[in-house]
Amino acid sequence: MKKLVLILAVIAFTISCKQRELPVVFTSYDETSEIIEQQNHENRRMRLKLIQSKYLDMNEVFKPFEEELAYFSEKDYENFKPYIIEKDIPSIQEAVENGILSYEKITLFYLYRIRKFESTNELALHSIISLNPNVVEEAREKDKNRPYDTSYSLYGLPILLKDNINTSGMPTTAGAFALKENNNTSDAFIVKKLEESGALILGKANLSEWAYYFCSGCPVGYSAIGGQTLNPYGRKIFETGGSSSGSGVSVAANYAVAAVGTETSGSILSPSSKNSVVGLKPTIGLLSRTGIVPISSTLDTPGPMTKSVIDNAIFLAAMTGEDALDSSTVNNDQSMDYLQNLTKSTLKGKRFGVIKQLLSDSIYSIAVNSIKEAGGEIIEFDPPQINLNGFRTLLSVDMKNDLPHYLKNYADSTILISSVEDVVKLNLQDSLKRAPYGQQLFEGIVSDTTSTEAFQKIKQDLHDNGVAYFKKPMDSLGLDAILSINNYHAGFAAVAKYPCLTVPMGYQKSGEPISLTFIAPSFQEQNLLQLGYAFEQLTKVRIQPKNY
Repeated sequence: MKKLVLILAVIAFTISCKQRELPVVFTSYDETSEIIEQQNHENRRMRLKLIQSKYLDMNEVFKPFEEELAYFSEKDYENFKPYIIEKDIPSIQEAVENGILSYEKITLFYLYRIRKFESTNELALHSIISLNPNVVEEAREKDKNRPYDTSYSLYGLPILLKDNINTSGMPTTAGAFALKENNNTSDAFIVKKLEESGALILGKANLSEWAYYFCSGCPVGYSAIGGQTLNPYGRKIFETGGSSSGSGVSVAANYAVAAVGTETSGSILSPSSKNSVVGLKPTIGLLSRTGIVPISSTLDTPGPMTKSVIDNAIFLAAMTGEDALDSSTVNNDQSMDYLQNLTKSTLKGKRFGVIKQLLSDSIYSIAVNSIKEAGGEIIEFDPPQINLNGFRTLLSVDMKNDLPHYLKNYADSTILISSVEDVVKLNLQDSLKRAPYGQQLFEGIVSDTTSTEAFQKIKQDLHDNGVAYFKKPMDSLGLDAILSINNYHAGFAAVAKYPCLTVPMGYQKSGEPISLTFIAPSFQEQNLLQLGYAFEQLTKVRIQPKNY
């Protein structure tokens, strides 16, 4: 049977290559009526001022692939679709092993799919900022050198990176006009690790500009470079979550096998939850931050965003490594096998802390009952009353110091700005295009006068409060994990430096996704992945976005 499928696929591909396809052109349109309609949205952040980018030309982005895509047809796309869409990494690798797919075909499939939707103005999600011009050739090389066993590997598979992660051969903009020409950078440490694992860097995903520490109350998923990212489950209806908006949207819409996001507080958890994908915010120090445009060296971390927990475990392992330039990673445990016993995971006998006030959410309540019926022990509790005073000051002071460090050491040498203040001044030269929603948070950074001593106290107090918020109930009740919703407790987890895993748990009546978030003490990623996998296999609620 497998041989027959292989023969049919090869014949279909060979026939299609004989006929050149008509070129696809990206065209802009008058979005005035759409913008007017958005002003009636009940969510103020969804009252958009613009959707399309004023700077990005997708025709230029796709120019390197004109020849290859000219011989990849809709028939090819439909033939390969059952083997790629919504499939996990082991399944895709199995199709490669059986000769149904190749890494070149997978790459062309994703390029074709991105172009198919993003060139259709009524469906475009604006989740892509740039593409790797060499990715097809790199895929061919992967096909020539494929190792014997790639079953649980990223080898040859196209992934996307949030566009605040340095990648050679592509710009790293953080969505900002100020970094529009940040073209010549070295690979971030995690990118080097991914390439060592054999992963293909397909391109860069849109994001909330400057990782959503730029404007106040503005739409999530908006950047000057990429435009407004839109949610495939409710285009212009639901928020995308941020700041890793493009990463979450792209994974949900099957634009790549997986994507990397970054989080300071909620920036992986929120877009993962809003787009019904699996997102892991690791312990600070598990993954390197070197070569990533920062907000806060205290709280920043990259993390994997995937369609399944098994993919998340594979992806996390590929990025992990000790980086001499990021002291937070030194001496952490690099030998963890996140796949070990993953598929044998169980909820039986595990103790879960359930926050009482969240039980008013019917979907959360159903998820909790499902865990209970599967043998999990449910312990309801009221979390301690603890504040996070000084959180914004922590971010502002860190960014005031950390952004200049990035600009000096990791940005293109032709970038002339050297501080947050420089960015503010540059944007004021054409604020309608460069900062249409304002830059209130950046202005706040410039005016911040917190002393070094006060900053250190704020940082220590926040960490202590974050740990106390979770540790007291975890220790006294003997919990394996605390269960939250979406990014509801991301701030506490951030300052505690606790990891969080969010897994789809259902959809509201409106169709908007909602997720269950598992929280555990530092460096408990393996535990979280096992619990998340068991819950995912128990419920299997994730559905593909209707129009994608």
